[in-house]
Amino acid sequence: MSAPLSAASLQGVWGSVLLPLRADDDIDWNRLEAEIRTLAASPLHGVYAHGTAGELHLLLDGEAEQVSRMLAAACAETGKPFQLGASHPVPQVTLERIARTRDLAPSAYQVALPDWLPLTDDECVAFVTRIAAAAAPIPLVLYNPGRATTTLTPQLLGRLLDETPSLIGVKVPGGGDAWWDELRTLGVLERCAVFVPGHRLASGLARGARGSYSNIAGLSPAGAARWYDLMTADPALAGDLERRIGEWFTRHVAPLQSAGVSDPALDKLLAAVGGWADIGLRVRWPYQSAPDSAVAAARDDARSLLPELFPALSVDTTPIGA
Repeated sequence: MSAPLSAASLQGVWGSVLLPLRADDDIDWNRLEAEIRTLAASPLHGVYAHGTAGELHLLLDGEAEQVSRMLAAACAETGKPFQLGASHPVPQVTLERIARTRDLAPSAYQVALPDWLPLTDDECVAFVTRIAAAAAPIPLVLYNPGRATTTLTPQLLGRLLDETPSLIGVKVPGGGDAWWDELRTLGVLERCAVFVPGHRLASGLARGARGSYSNIAGLSPAGAARWYDLMTADPALAGDLERRIGEWFTRHVAPLQSAGVSDPALDKLLAAVGGWADIGLRVRWPYQSAPDSAVAAARDDARSLLPELFPALSVDTTPIGA
């Protein structure tokens, strides 16, 4: 169990559980256990399961619950805060996934708005308030990716915060100066922890963000936490590292993204480049994995261009409960 978070305490760099898959597309539970232990023992501020990087859209209910229980067990041993994603295209299944994991007492639940059809503002309020009631006293973090059918505007977010005190955070792509100014004008930043993409965290923190559910943690858990500390200790150097991360993404990630490689496949590529766990590149059918041929050059370039992200990290990888 972990203590529930609040809008004030939710911050920092959180790493995602990724799914090691066998050739038959089944989860390799032994490799997953080792990965989860590595994340739980890392200097990350927390760990979460069942986001896009964790292939939430391809998990059966029993698999999702087993991953959740493994994460809860590992984080109980290390005292690491953890969050569970309960998103599903069918909102009734979201309610069921929360009901089946409430005994794990996660620090928060992450949920996305149902996205088969766009929602009106009133329907968004109806969804979030009911999910909050089902999860109580565990707080909520709303996940609104850029591709979502319903866009979470600053005005809608302000209304949801008015209606749902247990909504403590949002995971969003971010926006320009006008978007951040509107959040400030509406008092959102005082009531809600805004989390932005990991590779833009330094500039996001400068604008009022509180942290990231981080793709950079997928590249290097220890390095992502180190970079976050650098944002306070040496903002100029942290900003320069963000610039170099952007350069590396342009070289090695953007071409694959343009070719249609999915975000989960790109996250597994980052982990393969970082080499901190045996996850592999395979993503579940029908999605395409990143090519093996992309790893070596991206790894060499990352080590030379982004040396701050690769500090030595030694962790205990014995089986959970041993």
